[in-house]
Amino acid sequence: MARCPCGVGDRYRDCCGRLHRGEAAAATAAELMRSRFSAFARQDEAYLLSTWHAATRPERVGFEDGLRWTRLEIVREEGGGPGDDKGVVEFRAHYLTGPGSQPGELHEVSRFVRHDGGWVYVRGKIITAG
Repeated sequence: MARCPCGVGDRYRDCCGRLHRGEAAAATAAELMRSRFSAFARQDEAYLLSTWHAATRPERVGFEDGLRWTRLEIVREEGGGPGDDKGVVEFRAHYLTGPGSQPGELHEVSRFVRHDGGWVYVRGKIITAG
């Protein structure tokens, strides 16, 4: 049984896997954020691009060799509920990289909007330490 990378559900197939396979849609911006983290962890470029707003979507997702996403921590949510049209999710995504599996963290404030009835990622602002 493969545990879901997002850390919320036990089994990937019953958690973010449902969204990745198109069997369900994210009900909230935070749920979309978690599913996108899982997609990065699984290098699911098609899902990432399909949940990216067309105005800010890149042609490709650049996956970094040797980088392994290990844990997602939702820090703050603003809006982004089932009745909202906009949402903000602040998160910390933890990873390991390099031959010595050096730990690292991506701290970002992401903006989401509801588009054609579903949540999409618009853009994020990376928060740097210090």
